[in-house]
Amino acid sequence: MSNKDTVFYRGRTAINMDFSADAVSSDGAVLLLEKLERKHRILHYFSQVIPDCRDPFRIVHPIDKLLKQRVFTMVQGYEDANDVQYLKNDPLLKDILEGGLASQPTMSRFENGFDKHSVFALCNAWVDRYVLTLAGREQLVIDIDGTDDPTHGEQQLSMFNGYYGQFMYNELFFHDGDTGQIILPVLRPGNSHSNKWYVAILKRILKKIRAAYPGLKIIVRADSGFSCPAFYQLADDFGLKFAVGIAANETLKKKTARAEKAVRHLFVSNNTKHQHFISYTYQAGTWHKPQQCYSKIESTGKGLNVRHIVSNMEEAIKKTGFEAAKKWQVDTIRASLLKIGATIKTTKRKVYYRFSKAFVHQELFRQLVFQ
Repeated sequence: MSNKDTVFYRGRTAINMDFSADAVSSDGAVLLLEKLERKHRILHYFSQVIPDCRDPFRIVHPIDKLLKQRVFTMVQGYEDANDVQYLKNDPLLKDILEGGLASQPTMSRFENGFDKHSVFALCNAWVDRYVLTLAGREQLVIDIDGTDDPTHGEQQLSMFNGYYGQFMYNELFFHDGDTGQIILPVLRPGNSHSNKWYVAILKRILKKIRAAYPGLKIIVRADSGFSCPAFYQLADDFGLKFAVGIAANETLKKKTARAEKAVRHLFVSNNTKHQHFISYTYQAGTWHKPQQCYSKIESTGKGLNVRHIVSNMEEAIKKTGFEAAKKWQVDTIRASLLKIGATIKTTKRKVYYRFSKAFVHQELFRQLVFQ
């Protein structure tokens, strides 16, 4: 090697490298995150309800900056607070956060400073903000779902879940079924049953909605893990419409046996697709009254599939479709849209963020930034 910067030769061509390029960040999309925050001020809103018990004369990083740093870095894939030691010299993050990043000890104290009252305050603030968006709506669909979130360390509340066969958190989400908004996210221990806490939390959400919009029609949708006596009583108390899955049992199997036999003979045997519905009243031993139930006996073309649902609506509600990008998972969004290489150039009057010409989703990113 005649040159210490030569890595290898491709034929007679020397391949060299050094570290003389302009400072480049792999997290160019923090520009988009900052644009969204300036437009909606979500983090600023939540920072107002987070208590700050620090000595005001010794504060270097205010709460809103700490929250912004933690959320922005997590969105970009830096889950641990100590990742800041690798990011403290990132030119784009320093620009967006308007100065140096808070240290790992500061971020850890910030995260561990939350007590039960702080968590309840954040939950109430989250729901209150959502309720403000309901003006002009005649109907609201609330989708309830649990999500398994695998854990890989010794995180608090990480528990083994026998159903999923892994250590995890069992997160609970209340979604707006029409807009996709998260009404409220709830972190639960990994060994929680699907319906743990959800009726009590839903009741609090409903009270806030009914107080602001007493005439709003509310529909609740959930899978069979959320079918329980407390929910059906709550539905009566608040006048809810609902469609909730129910797990099969011997009573339901008897009610569908005749239809199953017919579908198997006429359609499954021929690998033909077909759906057959039956309705009936059913009351489990712990329910306060009988409910209307529906069963779908389906020949999928590859076999038989039977589903049961409890509903006080005559017709099932069908979800609307979304464009491809709106179906992306968080990891896909991060890999395809947020992890963009960029440089920054600062002049007296302007700050330039320069992205790669080779970025695949330029048009989508442009639409999001300039909308």
